[in-house]
Amino acid sequence: MFLTTLILGLVLGGTYALLALGLTLQYGIARIMNLAYGEMTLIAAFVLVTLFQQLGLSPLLALVLIAPAGYVFGWLLYQGMMRPLVKRAGAGGRLEVDSILATFGLLFVIQGVLLLAFGANFTSISYLDRGVSVFGVPVALNRLIALGICVLAGGALVLALAKTRWGLVMRAVALTPGSAPLVGIDVNRVARQGFALGTALASVAGASIAMYQTFSATAGVDYTMKALVIVIMGGVGNVGGALFAGLALGLLETFVATAIDPGLTLAATFAIFLIVLLWRPQGLFGAR
Repeated sequence: MFLTTLILGLVLGGTYALLALGLTLQYGIARIMNLAYGEMTLIAAFVLVTLFQQLGLSPLLALVLIAPAGYVFGWLLYQGMMRPLVKRAGAGGRLEVDSILATFGLLFVIQGVLLLAFGANFTSISYLDRGVSVFGVPVALNRLIALGICVLAGGALVLALAKTRWGLVMRAVALTPGSAPLVGIDVNRVARQGFALGTALASVAGASIAMYQTFSATAGVDYTMKALVIVIMGGVGNVGGALFAGLALGLLETFVATAIDPGLTLAATFAIFLIVLLWRPQGLFGAR
């Protein structure tokens, strides 16, 4: 029982962690609270389903195409929609409020397009859904693939941020955006890269979710809320914290669903969120 809960919780937590990585970058580096983040995840999920069902393209191969497409979409969205908000906000604190309002409207635009294109029915595909034994626990292969994608994406991002000059620049903008220009850092360029990379990660998360979960065009809000909870719990802009918080949340929800009542998973999630917010508002791994 315990081993089953542990493995299934890690698989679910891996999906949550991957889902939160992109929002961590967008909010931590670009200072944009993207309420349409879940809808961007859904775009990738529906694209993967379409490529699989209409063209017979393998989801793993489709993922290789979806990730860079997500980056380009995020880059264009920042230039066309977010950049004017950044310029208008200046050095004040208006950007967060303006971005919340703007992306709240974008949420409904994308949702409407998805409903028009794909309808309101739930969507899923059958891809590598055969069970494999992990320490005696049967787990669907597509879920393990999703966990593997999370480990690869999260590990690569952590290493890049910690070991490369690009990562140093990203961390500098995330920690001290006002001082970064003093050492020759183009904050706008870095913010654009962070937002675009966040959208690419949202696309990877959406493609991973589509491999084994059922979803609909109106599910974006749920993904956004889960990602937001993980970002705040792990510490804004802290990639390692987001990975840990995502895995912990997956374990918590799986334990509550199996040991207590599946209907209490959402309540348990927000109870832990409120405890962390009251006890350590900067997040578990945020700076004091």
